[in-house]
Amino acid sequence: MSQQINRQVVLASRPNGKPQANNFTIADAPIPAPEDGQVLSKTIYLSLDPYMRGRMNAGKSYADPVEIDEVMSGGTVGQVIESKNSGFSAGDFVFGYGGWQEFWLQDGKKLKKVDPQLAPISTATGVLGMPGVTAYTGLLNIGQPKKGETVVVAAASGAVGSVVGQIARIKGTRVVGIAGTPEKCEFVTEELGFDACVNHSLQDFAENLKSACPNGIDVYFENVGGKVFEKVLPLLNNFSRIPVCGIISSYNATQLPAGPNLTPLLMRNILVKRLTFRGFIVWDFDSQEEEALTQLSNWIKEGKIRYREDIVDGLENAPEAFMGLLEGKNFGKLVVRVSDEPAG
Repeated sequence: MSQQINRQVVLASRPNGKPQANNFTIADAPIPAPEDGQVLSKTIYLSLDPYMRGRMNAGKSYADPVEIDEVMSGGTVGQVIESKNSGFSAGDFVFGYGGWQEFWLQDGKKLKKVDPQLAPISTATGVLGMPGVTAYTGLLNIGQPKKGETVVVAAASGAVGSVVGQIARIKGTRVVGIAGTPEKCEFVTEELGFDACVNHSLQDFAENLKSACPNGIDVYFENVGGKVFEKVLPLLNNFSRIPVCGIISSYNATQLPAGPNLTPLLMRNILVKRLTFRGFIVWDFDSQEEEALTQLSNWIKEGKIRYREDIVDGLENAPEAFMGLLEGKNFGKLVVRVSDEPAG
């Protein structure tokens, strides 16, 4: 192996509010050697996802925090360089949680092979990876969309929301997206086939959303929270289902927002309208992963699901790209290309 150094992005300090460049450090480390059962891979694609912001905090959550001076966590698609696991050979493409670094070790039990004949290997970070499975399982298990209902999807042009809306369309519902720019709204309707998309950055957002949902909202797939949810709440129908996948609007918050306490209003709506809210993490539905990936692959082949990737080149640009992700600057699934795909 000609390269002897493993470049990494490590957590230098915990952010207070929005992450800053000085919360990250580029470090050099030796390339590790695999032991029995392990696989050494070279990163080709690194997935950047909103959940990573929570991992930068010290507080208790559904996953352990990244420690100071530890490599930032994240899903990676790579190519096997050296294997001491009989299930993998040099040259295989694999997905695992290798983190923000050029080379990574993983126990073979935690790796999944990626078939380059099925789809571009980058899709293992998005539509054929965790975001796609999140969309499939969250919508169908919790949202339970029924033909003729209205499904509203926040962050509709993003990695999860874009897939949610397309599945909802396949299930025969009216689908309304919410996004933050005219370009994203146009993509959601023209490319993804949503029935409508409403720009939440406009002053008349509430009125436009109401016009797009003349029969109210039966399923609201939550990725954003905050002011977007406040405008959705009055439109929820009796027995609406609300899968809560993310609340990206508050990930950088350092305190509760000022203003009136909306908890009584929310609780009254939950009671009177008999609403179902359920937060979920993708691994709540681990047993359905194979089903989800098989169905998503078929829908892509049939042209029923489309996807968009926002690819940034260079591991050193991961921190800036991630900070932009939390402000909605990405357009599609955000991926860092850490190294070139091998030819052929």
